[in-house]
Amino acid sequence: MHLTSLGPKPSPIPIQIHLKTSQRTAFRKTPTGVDLANPLLLLSHQAASVMGGGQKRGRTQRRHFKQNRDNVWKHNPNKAPPAAQPSGGPTVENPTEENPTWQPFATQNPGFDEYYKEQRIVGQEEWDEFISTLRKPLPAAFRINASAQFSEDIRSQLEKEFAKSLEAEANNENGEKAIRPLPWYPGNLAWQLNFSRMQLRKNQALERFHEFLKQENEIGNITRQEAVSMVPPLFLNVLPEHHILDMCAAPGSKTFQLLEIIHGCTKPGQLPDGLVIANDVDVQRCNLLIHQTKRMSTANLIVTNHEAQHFPGISMGGDGQVEKSQLLFDRVLCDVPCSGDGTLRKAPDIWRKWNAGMGNGLHCLQVAIAMRGLALLKVGGRMVYSTCSMNPVENEAVVAEILRRCEGSVELLDVSNELAGLVRRPGLKTWKVRDRGSWFTTYKDVSVQRRSAIVQSMFPSCQSWKETVNEGAMNHLTEGSVNEEPRESDASAKLGEMEVSVLPLERCMRIVPHDQNNGAFFIAVLQKISPLPANHSINKQTKSKQRDGGRMSAKLEEESEIQKAESVLEINTDSKIIEENTETISEKKDQEAVPLSDNNDSKIIEEKTETISEKKDQEAVPLSDNNDENGVQIGKTDNRKRKLQMQGKWRGVDPVVFFTDETIINSIITFYGVSANFPLAGHLVTRNDESTNVKRIYYVSRSVREILELNLQVGQRLKITSLGLKIFERQTVKDEAACAYRISSEGLQLLFPYLTKQILYAPFSDFEHLLKYRAVKFVDFVDSTLGQKASALLPGCCVVVLHQVGNNSTDLKADASTIAIVCWKGKSNLSIMVSPSDAKELLERLEIRLGKKDVTASVKVLEESVLLEDDSVVPPHDVEPVNTTENMEEEVTI
Repeated sequence: MHLTSLGPKPSPIPIQIHLKTSQRTAFRKTPTGVDLANPLLLLSHQAASVMGGGQKRGRTQRRHFKQNRDNVWKHNPNKAPPAAQPSGGPTVENPTEENPTWQPFATQNPGFDEYYKEQRIVGQEEWDEFISTLRKPLPAAFRINASAQFSEDIRSQLEKEFAKSLEAEANNENGEKAIRPLPWYPGNLAWQLNFSRMQLRKNQALERFHEFLKQENEIGNITRQEAVSMVPPLFLNVLPEHHILDMCAAPGSKTFQLLEIIHGCTKPGQLPDGLVIANDVDVQRCNLLIHQTKRMSTANLIVTNHEAQHFPGISMGGDGQVEKSQLLFDRVLCDVPCSGDGTLRKAPDIWRKWNAGMGNGLHCLQVAIAMRGLALLKVGGRMVYSTCSMNPVENEAVVAEILRRCEGSVELLDVSNELAGLVRRPGLKTWKVRDRGSWFTTYKDVSVQRRSAIVQSMFPSCQSWKETVNEGAMNHLTEGSVNEEPRESDASAKLGEMEVSVLPLERCMRIVPHDQNNGAFFIAVLQKISPLPANHSINKQTKSKQRDGGRMSAKLEEESEIQKAESVLEINTDSKIIEENTETISEKKDQEAVPLSDNNDSKIIEEKTETISEKKDQEAVPLSDNNDENGVQIGKTDNRKRKLQMQGKWRGVDPVVFFTDETIINSIITFYGVSANFPLAGHLVTRNDESTNVKRIYYVSRSVREILELNLQVGQRLKITSLGLKIFERQTVKDEAACAYRISSEGLQLLFPYLTKQILYAPFSDFEHLLKYRAVKFVDFVDSTLGQKASALLPGCCVVVLHQVGNNSTDLKADASTIAIVCWKGKSNLSIMVSPSDAKELLERLEIRLGKKDVTASVKVLEESVLLEDDSVVPPHDVEPVNTTENMEEEVTI
């Protein structure tokens, strides 16, 4: 059958393609040969890229496509700040016009001034000093790792050497020293400079000290951290046997501090009984947390990836009776996400972004996280709630709501006598709430339309929380009868009716910038004295609003608040990016982009029986529909989004598998002569379920092992991204060695006291040559006996110990002064398995400890080695090259 054309062919319909400016720019820069002037070819090229035909971007590459953050501390003559651009003034397009009032960044926000003057954060007579301090750069601060091998040497170097050399460069307008220990931190382990971070980077006279800080921070001997950020862990009163939960841990400076405390009293080769579980909601920030805590080289750490307000509970019971095993914590650090206006001195771009709604949008999330922390806390345990915000809606209002919900089961402690030397101020008992230009002193003044965003718990009085809303009172309301939002003049007329909290909120602590030249912080110390009430996580206001039904206007307002909270969290994340590039300082953490309305409560009741605990845990972390292979019943869930996270195992996360290959374990014990006093069986884990392809083996402490076993029994409710200490790593060589696994540098300090084989004791001259040249032939050792002993070792990994004068190598025992490195014994030489930066730092430490003046020349050689592109040192021409590359990164695939 033939079809006859009824007319001319229709003309093709024109296709209009609208591309964003960023898309057009990106394709102009793409060297693909695509005709950029032809939109159809451009569209086909885009489709091919999406379908796999184009080049994909990795995570690192995508990160670089994001808009770069301006350095607000750096003078840019072509760009004037908003405050310096009046009409007719200089602009970016016309930078030649005069700008006599140029400032490096805008440090004024009328809304900020008005808000905190009304809240009476400081007295009126102190306001000028308070605001002027906020506009100055924050002094740099750091903390010495008390458990580090050279902690005493570093402190002595600071007191005797740098304190004098930095005095000439100090800015003594306030009478402060160039460098001084913080008077409230125990043991003179925390220090503050009279220089900002920018001054350290730019001042040539401070270059040597700046390099010292960077090097010691990289090694893990110090941690660069804001001074006030060090305060919350100190109020936890941590002991080595405590189980600690850091709910919002990234970037990890407080987690590192907690690990220092529990390791502070342990001897070489021993592990504390306690542990730290560091949690963060953001996967990429978990990687940052892992990188930060890796410097600690600890087997007592677990890093998890959960929403803090839904952190899973783990409990095992039997036959409906009280739990036999339950994961509860002795200490909980609840450093919640906040608006971050206490960090204005180190992140001055917050000045232009700040508004009063930022704190309002995070209030409900902060309450939910704090309540979940208390539910996971043991009776008698202590929790610290903290923020780097000055807003009472995020601080005292949250603490007051916690105390009301707990109904006497939690006590707000008075810790005014602790940490003598720390200047702090009592918490507020009265404050106001600001919303869209209006001030409110009581919840009853808030219009019905705004009650989805402004909740009762934001106000000081607890009366409105106890009152139950009459169901019929709202049903008769119509759109025409809804009260209009109060005008600012009406709200101002009610300011005399200030609510005053009856709770002991004066026990909270406020740290303000001008008291000790630092940042701002809020801290509250809570102690759990009895189990929480059964309805502790349910806000009565939430239940009444759910009965009333959702009104369209309220829903729109709630969505607006969600978007506002997400923008607040984005601001908070940006402020952290500044710290992560130079130093890991403080801290607003979990980027939970969740609806911040009243119904954000976790609905998790503290576990009493097996049935109750399982039910509540399933609400917190929905599991798969199938029963766990260990026999634990797993409930169903309708939340499809969360169901994808876990189906027996966490999707996209490497499994945690106990390493039980007896052949490999026995070969390690035999080759290194590991003492029976050091338990390996049951303490080794891997992140690979293929036992024949295990590259890294991690060691976990007894407490971590118990939690892993419990987690496996309940269906892996904890999403573990990292744990333990890397102790062994497979080494690939041309000639087969007696043991394929070498000792990692991180695990040497723990394992060395229990080794009886593959050990060499070298005098300083040969030890220095190893660090300097990285590989030395047996015949080239200064001590010929050392060369003979080295050649007699089995091929493979060995340990070289610095034999100090006066010690007998036959009875040398490992202690804090023992210095050892991991090496590889080849056919004719020894090669060190230490990175160039670690070797450089170790030589400098030896120069200070042993007084060896000739070490300086070796350090200079190593400095040149570090600058090589491949971070490798070219060995002498007569030394046989050996593969000494060591992967310095943790194996974390998420």
